[in-house]
Amino acid sequence: MGTKSSQKPLRNKKTSATRSEAGKKSRKLTASQIEANLADAGFQRERPLAAPYAIKQQRSKRDRERSARTPKLGKLNVLKASSLADIPWLIHGFSTRQGGVSKEYGGGQLNLGLTKEDKPENVARNRELFLTAVGAHNNGDAWPSVQMRQVHSPIVHRVDHSASHPHAGDGLITNTPGLVVGVKVADCLPVIVVDAAKRTIGVFHAGWRGTVQRIVQKGIGEMRKQFGCNPKNLRVVIGPGIGACCYQVGDEVIEQFRSQFEYADELIEEVFDSHSLHAKYPLLFLNQRAPGHGEPPKVPHLDLVKANIRQAMDAGVPEKNIEALNQCTACHTDIFFSHRKEHVTGRMLAVAAIKKN
Repeated sequence: MGTKSSQKPLRNKKTSATRSEAGKKSRKLTASQIEANLADAGFQRERPLAAPYAIKQQRSKRDRERSARTPKLGKLNVLKASSLADIPWLIHGFSTRQGGVSKEYGGGQLNLGLTKEDKPENVARNRELFLTAVGAHNNGDAWPSVQMRQVHSPIVHRVDHSASHPHAGDGLITNTPGLVVGVKVADCLPVIVVDAAKRTIGVFHAGWRGTVQRIVQKGIGEMRKQFGCNPKNLRVVIGPGIGACCYQVGDEVIEQFRSQFEYADELIEEVFDSHSLHAKYPLLFLNQRAPGHGEPPKVPHLDLVKANIRQAMDAGVPEKNIEALNQCTACHTDIFFSHRKEHVTGRMLAVAAIKKN
């Protein structure tokens, strides 16, 4: 009597792999297809999906770049605003991280802030190199400069000369030729304000605390008070800083903005971020909904650039007079210092000065 074979029939691995690959391709849907499917199922969104660039260029990019990029070794580079290029008496610039003498933070770095990791003599030499590259020097000797002990405040100082003891505050304004005013940053926004008619300048340090306290708006108010500036004649430039793509914030920050600005919700973008959400709530997937039917994980991100543009406009500056360089420091740690991404890092400088006659 014959016995039945227990051997299972062999599957065609090539055919199986092909079907699996075809299945993966067929499951990819565009944002518009997702919206259409939701509408057909009777679901309605309180707000539309984020703009395609917000997901494609911001969140997916950050998910691929969880670790900081390796700093590049290169020559010193100064970023300048095109909207200020036609003012002959103005010197200005935003530093990057390359081209210095600091051995910390990757070597050959242009750290311009006094940090516990770097030597003061390296910082002093880096500042000389940067001011020379900007053009604030006489035969290689850097002009005197004024900086502050920045405290994330709305405090603005008018300065006429350099001081041995730095002011505590986050804004400097002046109409004194040959004096460099600057702010240190490593994610917070550096903002330069110029009155081409009155030959006056201001620099401001705008992190979220300074922004919620209206540092730029108050700085422009001080320029009106001290120098008689007309906001319609001002030009505002927002330099490199952390973008909405990378600036995740908590509820306490959102509530502070909502308490101060009626347009606060326009500054907050809810962005898909499975990594951060599952890191905070590792058991979040244990729900009773079928896979793919749960609410997509989102986290709030703050747009500091938009917030400071609104403040400048509220102070009377025409929108056409405002330029944002729109370079995210956290996305490009090979070019910029980023405290949010690197935690231990250097500082950059944004400076402005009036040429001597």
